[in-house]
Amino acid sequence: DVPAWLKSLRLHKYAALFSQMTYEEMMALTECQLEAQNVTKGARHKIVISIQKLKERQNLLKSLEGDILEGGNLRVPLQELHQMILTPIKAYSCQNSSTEEHGRDVDSHHPSSLLGSDSQGSDCKDSAAAGMQQHHLPGCEGESGGAPLPEGDLPGQFTRVMGK
Repeated sequence: DVPAWLKSLRLHKYAALFSQMTYEEMMALTECQLEAQNVTKGARHKIVISIQKLKERQNLLKSLEGDILEGGNLRVPLQELHQMILTPIKAYSCQNSSTEEHGRDVDSHHPSSLLGSDSQGSDCKDSAAAGMQQHHLPGCEGESGGAPLPEGDLPGQFTRVMGK
């Protein structure tokens, strides 16, 4: 939910700019690109820092999982997860397994822009259900950490930490 994320950063006036981008384009934004779009200096800096934090979520999740398994306090990991769920998270799909197991790419029928329309409705729920099935893999639920998740599988890592 990019508009809500931008609003939490007090940058919601730039929602229209982000609506024209894919997730990958957003994650690769630079201050120069933002300057070319007439984004103010303070907002450019804040956006670039916020995107850098988005890039660090996978490592943060791995760290949170380790903290939980070591018997640490749950308050901090839960607060981190709460903050993270308010950020844009791209659905993960492994090109080989999702297309073979489900007979289709779970993202194939969705528009590529960051701001989805309400007309997606039940299609989004179907994709979310397919994504949940994809993450229900043997070995992911064990207390020892299970099989490593592929790099970039942020939803899977988030779900794994919640399970712990």
